[in-house]
Amino acid sequence: MQLGPDLTPEELLRATLVEVAPGTELRDALDRVIRGRTGALFVLGYDDQVAAMCSGGFELDVEFSAPKLRELAKMDGAVVLDWEHQRIVRAGVQLLPDATIETQESGTRHRTADRVAKQSGFPVISVSQSMQIVALYVGGLRHVLQDTEELGSRAKQAVATLERYRQRLDEVSGALSALEVEDLVTVRDAAQVGQRQEMVARIADEIDGLLLELGTEGRLLGLQYQELIIGVARTRRLLIKDYMPEPLPGQSPDQVAEQVDGIEAALSSLTAAELLELGNIANVMGIGALPLGLDAPVSPRGYRLVTRVPRIPQILADRIVDHFGSLQRVLAASMEDLEQVEGVTGQRARAIREGLSRIAETSMVESYA
Repeated sequence: MQLGPDLTPEELLRATLVEVAPGTELRDALDRVIRGRTGALFVLGYDDQVAAMCSGGFELDVEFSAPKLRELAKMDGAVVLDWEHQRIVRAGVQLLPDATIETQESGTRHRTADRVAKQSGFPVISVSQSMQIVALYVGGLRHVLQDTEELGSRAKQAVATLERYRQRLDEVSGALSALEVEDLVTVRDAAQVGQRQEMVARIADEIDGLLLELGTEGRLLGLQYQELIIGVARTRRLLIKDYMPEPLPGQSPDQVAEQVDGIEAALSSLTAAELLELGNIANVMGIGALPLGLDAPVSPRGYRLVTRVPRIPQILADRIVDHFGSLQRVLAASMEDLEQVEGVTGQRARAIREGLSRIAETSMVESYA
């Protein structure tokens, strides 16, 4: 895999974490270096700019393997790899990056690693001999690899937290569905679901990073994690589409999608303290500037509930909502009314009508259970 400056620093860091996760040959090499209680400096990329930084050492051009990398790390100097082609190209070299590049590192090896990473755009791995830690330097970012057991413990706690938050999200989502059927939704109800969705998304992002770093050690947790986040991202976008400001006349589906993307990004940018205030959620969703504030009534368009009808493609669900304009009009539509929507035949109209009735009934029963 190519690890280079064509990726953003965040993308490059994620890609590098995949390459050094437990179960990979590169992680095996790093573990061998740590067990040998020696330091090391590895550059995961080679081009003319990196070559110009290399002084002395040996030109090798041999196939990469963990034992070879471990043995070469015993020598003073850095080891340079052409990671895209899985080749070790130089060993025992002194790296001479631009000394004017700013760095906050103190040790010679770490300062060199930071500067080489910033100047070349390739990831650089530094193994500290005294502290026995592995640090990744990627495009100005620094990431210290954590102990696998400690990482696994954190991931288990995070998954347990996600499970509790997902349960609460399902509860408030179910309550919102019942209120939508009765047309009794307030800004508070919609904002509360948006808040819980954002909380779940943030916990999921943290777990995703932990599982990425755990590699093969996190496979079982990964299965549990995937089950817990099923449908969250999709229903989040549908909630936004249900309650966001009315699209301007003539807006294309792509422009509407961009509007949804903007609201999602704005929710993600809220601080932890801001996220606790439902008023902030409502403002971002576009339903906050109302005289009654959080107690103001709002009506959904119906994307979220109509999409729950079994075996209805998303594009058809969108057509139905766009045709009727509101959830209440969709719920009141007869089979003949539904057949006026492009792509809805008589048989499908019956299935939609029955599906909506079951969803409405189920939502009401669950809300009063």
